[in-house]
This record gives sequence, structure tokens and C-alpha cells, in this order.
Amino acid sequence: MVQRTVRSLQYLLLGLAAGIGALVTVVAGVTGCAVLAVTHLGAPAFLATTSAMRRLAGLERRRAALILPTRIPTPYPAAEASVASGRARKRAAHPATWRDMAWLTILFPLTVLCAVIAVVALAVDLAALTSPAWAWALPVERRGDPGFMTVASPGGQAVTALAGLVLLPGVAWVVRALATGQAHLAAELLAPGRTQQLTERTDHLTRTRSRAIDAQAAELRRIERDLHDGAQARIVALGMTLALAERRLKTLGPAADQARADLAAARADVNTALDELRHLVRGIHPPILTDRGLDGALTALLADHPLPITSDIRLPHRLAPPLEAAAYFLIAEALTNITKHAHATTVTVTVHIRSDGTLTVTVTDDGHGGADPNGSGVTGLRRRIEALDGTLTLTSSTGGPTTVHAEIPCAL
Repeated sequence: MVQRTVRSLQYLLLGLAAGIGALVTVVAGVTGCAVLAVTHLGAPAFLATTSAMRRLAGLERRRAALILPTRIPTPYPAAEASVASGRARKRAAHPATWRDMAWLTILFPLTVLCAVIAVVALAVDLAALTSPAWAWALPVERRGDPGFMTVASPGGQAVTALAGLVLLPGVAWVVRALATGQAHLAAELLAPGRTQQLTERTDHLTRTRSRAIDAQAAELRRIERDLHDGAQARIVALGMTLALAERRLKTLGPAADQARADLAAARADVNTALDELRHLVRGIHPPILTDRGLDGALTALLADHPLPITSDIRLPHRLAPPLEAAAYFLIAEALTNITKHAHATTVTVTVHIRSDGTLTVTVTDDGHGGADPNGSGVTGLRRRIEALDGTLTLTSSTGGPTTVHAEIPCAL
């Protein structure tokens, strides 16, 4: 609580310096743009002014991080036109430009008001709390003044100090409330507007959904190829072997022993084909995932892995099928890559649901590292996670360790 109060007071006092800079920038910038608007220097002046305001607004977003739990996101576009007039028109049309100006315009009077209230309230309360330590220094003729009458006697000093102690939590709350209100107002003006958020969200969803469709089409092609070249070819070979065995058994002669050998080979082919089909089915959607959920499926998956695995799986309830499938295949693919490439000795798997409803999946190995975060396998997994509005990151420094971390919202 004390730390929050100190941060709040720091935020308010820093706002005084920020407010002075904002006031000078807005007044000088607007005046310069108005004077130069009728010349060819109008666009450069507007760009210079808005660039300065963007820098100050960026500092305000960083300052608000003293109070807010998360940093205010930047609303500016990633790229701008190369021509000055084009950049000026684009900035003028962007709502964030005028929201920044609005915040910088009200910043100075707002911070002065809030800082004065906070400093005066805190100073008066601390003065009352420490009155027994400094009251003796007051001139005798001043102790009768209205402001010092309460500390004119030892009893009055004790009562004043007690009142300051009782009121200190309330004064601290006022300081925090002023800082919190100012920071939330900054977030309202400096964060991307609702329209911009919806536009960016729509663009992001369009891209991720398109990638998901491509990934699904590629997966279907892979399944068709595996069925044609693997299981189907073995079943055809099995039919030919069984047909040959049947012809040989008809003779009931010395070839019967060979026919029995052919039947044994046919049974081996059947078992191989069945194993491949089971593996193929697990690659599409493991039945255990449907029957026992993600927790049970991961328990079986980790038990079959050749490396020692430390797991921490905490799932209070069943998840939506797309979430379970995405998390399962992420872990399965990560374990496969570890077995093939990492030369690891231990693996750690963590699956949690955070308090905000986000599923987090982390797979860490102690291998030699150096994995490519943009490799085809990681890219395919990332697209699958992004299709669910999640994020996937791969951290793999040379020498290890390698960590695959995914976060997926559970609101599906």
C-alpha cells in the first residue's frame, strides 16, 4: 500500500513537468502550423508538431504504467507514406492524432490541480502527525494564530498527531485516487479507439482464419497422401499375399508349409497396417482426447515418451474441443522435435489456466538449442494457435534450453 502511494505521488509530480512540456508543444505547434498553413511549409510543420506530440504521448503512456497494470498500447500505424503531404494527410485523418492533442492540452491544468491537492493534503497530514517534533520551534506570539492553536500545548500536540495518524490512510487513498483517475483518463484518450481496435481485430482475424484454412487444406492433403501411399498400399499387398496363400493351400501338397509361411507374413502385414491406421487416426484426432479430455490424453502421451518428463498439468474443467486438440498437438509435435533434434535429457511440460481464462502451454527441454523460430514445423503450429486467437513463441538460444510457450484464450 505504501509503495502504491509513493508511485502515485511520483506519477502526479512527474505530471507537472510533463504538463509544462505538453503545454509548450501544443501552443507552439498549433501557432506554427496556423502561421505556415498558407505556405509550402504547412505540411512539414504539421508533421513536426504531430511527431513531437507523439513522442510526448508515448512518454505519457510509459508514465501511466506506474499506475495501470498494463502499458497503454500505441495506436499509431506501423507504416506511413513516404511523401510529406501524404504523411500529413494520413496523420490528420487518424483519430489518435487529435486524441493525443486533446490529452496534451488538458494535461497541464489537470496535473497542477491533482498534484496541488495531493501535495497539500499529504503535507498538512504529515505536519499534523509530526507536530510534537516541531511545535517547540514556533515563536510564542505565533502559537495563538488560528493555524497553530492546536499545537499550542502538549495536549493539543498529542491530539493533533493522533488526528494526523488517523487521517493518514484517507489522505493516502486520496493521493492514489487522484493518480488512478488521471491514469485512467490518459488510457481513455491515448489508447486506440474502439473503432481502431475493431478494425485491427478484424484484420488480424481475417489473416489468422485464412492461415487456418490453408493449414487445414495442407493437412487434408497430407492425410490423403498417407492413406494412399501407406495404409492402402499395405492392404493391397496383404490381399495379394492372401490370394497366393489360398492358391497354394488348394494343392494340399508339399507347398502347404510354404502357404502357412505366407499366411504368417500376411498376418504381420495386417498388424503393420492396423498400427499405421491407428497412428494415422491419432494424427487426425486421438480417441483418448475425446474420451478422457486433455489431461488424460497428455498423461498417456507423456507416459509413452522415452525421455523423463516432469509435468505440471492443472485443468479444473474440460476445454472446448478445438482448444484441447491445439494444445495436444502442440505438445506432441514439440516432444517429437525434441526426440529427433534436441539431444535433450529432460523435458518439462506445464499446462495451466490462468485467472483471466487463458490456457498456457509450455514445453521446455535441456537440449543443445538453436531451433529456428521460423521453421516450417513451428510456423505450422503457430498458425494453428493463431487461428484460435492465441500466440506461440519459441525461445532457443545456442546451448539451450529450448522453450515453446503458447497462450490461447479459452472463450471459444
